[in-house]
Amino acid sequence: MRKEVKEKPKYAIVAAVQLPNVSDIEFEASLAELRDLAKTLGYQITATFTQKRSSFDATAYLGKGKREEMRAFVDSEPAPGTFEHPLHAAADPEAGKIEAIFVDHEISPSQARDLEKEVGAEVLDRTMVILEIFHRHATSRAARAQVEIARLGYMAPRLREAAKLAGPQGRQRSGTGGRGAGESHTELDKRKIRDHIAELQKEIDAMDVERKTQRSRRQGRQGLATVALVGYTNAGKSTLMRALTGSDVLVENKLFATLDTTVRALHPESRPRVLVSDTVGFIKNLPHGLVASFKSTLEEALDAALLLHVIDASDPGFERQLAVTDKVLAEIGAQEVPRIRVFNKIDHVGDAAAQAEREAALRAAWPDCIVMSARRADDVTLLREAIIDFFRQDQVEAELFLPWSAQQQRSQIFASCEVLDERADEEGALLRVRGEREAVERLKEQFGKT
Repeated sequence: MRKEVKEKPKYAIVAAVQLPNVSDIEFEASLAELRDLAKTLGYQITATFTQKRSSFDATAYLGKGKREEMRAFVDSEPAPGTFEHPLHAAADPEAGKIEAIFVDHEISPSQARDLEKEVGAEVLDRTMVILEIFHRHATSRAARAQVEIARLGYMAPRLREAAKLAGPQGRQRSGTGGRGAGESHTELDKRKIRDHIAELQKEIDAMDVERKTQRSRRQGRQGLATVALVGYTNAGKSTLMRALTGSDVLVENKLFATLDTTVRALHPESRPRVLVSDTVGFIKNLPHGLVASFKSTLEEALDAALLLHVIDASDPGFERQLAVTDKVLAEIGAQEVPRIRVFNKIDHVGDAAAQAEREAALRAAWPDCIVMSARRADDVTLLREAIIDFFRQDQVEAELFLPWSAQQQRSQIFASCEVLDERADEEGALLRVRGEREAVERLKEQFGKT
């Protein structure tokens, strides 16, 4: 019998500088987020190193003393009076090997190089980590092209500095073929990147036209309404999507488990028929290039008639989640789209008394919000009703008379409106209907009761 080979775990540490303008709560939340990002990449974080400074160290981000402390940890030789390596006594001598340092800021190539050299592990800054996750998880052609543009945009401004670090290889030299006279390797690489970005952008533009056509078709269908789930990553959007639509949407406890927009119909189907779409989760310090490059995903929020802003009610820093989401929505021009604030995961807030106290506080601050758990069927039903009520607020009712001689046209009425009541007599059927004003007026011209 073949023995299953388990993938060897990867270990890493997290490092961060707390600047004077960053509160302890905000700092800790950002660190927790970075640890989750590391987990998404398959790393297990064994320790976190922090330092309060007025500014980053120009040489290697952290101060010299902190770098030495990290080196001692990586080498499994604890510095006197500090701590023991948690994996030092592991049976497998390689089990505790630290392979990477996750830095909670974007740093320069020279800072990364010097930190890597001094500590003895690969350095990944926050932006690089997010780009790598996006690269791994993008599946559609559009998403992959957008991620590649963001990656190239991240690399381009670093080429000059990297060339300086590389020495003579980055200096100017003459060349033949594709390289102009006196064009350096760095200039050639930058030109190639610009050309590749231009090619990818043409592809994206073509796909944007196709997507807009598809959205127009969806929105042009009679009785159709659109809702977009937006919010902080890991706020429970995918779980809520699954509960509202009855679909098999990926639910995984990882940041950015999926990047491509998912669109499903509200289930059970309603009148009007509602399409629900999920969007990529927001995150603090999301590189601006990624916000821009993922506009096709975020545009689902722009095109929606209603936003469900999902917030994790159990997160002590949920107000920061609100601020991040509001900021990104403003960046893409979606701040004017009507929204319902949905405080999810209330069942994760302590016992029943703690949940009631948190719910009361949330309703006091946001009177029109919905406080719920996506795992409780009754809560999901109430949210579903709120969604349908939103789309019914501008609908009108009317009475239509359908003679027995015109019964073949019943399907036209049922396809255009919701039939609330039906009565029959010897002449035909009297139907009370509700629907969009334009559709109802058109039906009244044909079947209006006289």
